[in-house]
Amino acid sequence: MKRVLAKVLVAGSLACATVMLPLQARAGDWPMTQGDFWDVTGVTLKGGGAMAYANFLASAWKADQEYAKSKGWIKSYMVMSNVHARKGEPDLYLVVVSERLPSGPEAEKRSDEYLAWKKKTNAQLQKESGDRAEVREIQGNLLLQELRFK
Repeated sequence: MKRVLAKVLVAGSLACATVMLPLQARAGDWPMTQGDFWDVTGVTLKGGGAMAYANFLASAWKADQEYAKSKGWIKSYMVMSNVHARKGEPDLYLVVVSERLPSGPEAEKRSDEYLAWKKKTNAQLQKESGDRAEVREIQGNLLLQELRFK
């Protein structure tokens, strides 16, 4: 029994050491550094909705991103088309790049500033988003972080 317990302890210690090695290596000789955050939203367009959604993106969505950029909240934004979309994949990707993510209180402050600038309530914005469901469907959202080579 003691021999089995000793083997389990040794195996457990080796497993912990194996997991910890990459973390220790990351601090000193890891060949990459953490970069910007990319918030990517996948959008599928519904039949006949491409023009209406493109107009929304070129007007309201773009204005929102320009406001966020002017406040220093984001670095850049773009719309990307999925040229060879397979079945079930989004048609468009809305990408917003930021240097860092806001804390909870900072996010609330930004939300208040945005609503004041927009001169709308959250309820109004939610309704507008729901209205766009006639022309598009949000497939999902990814938060990616760029890794830069040293």
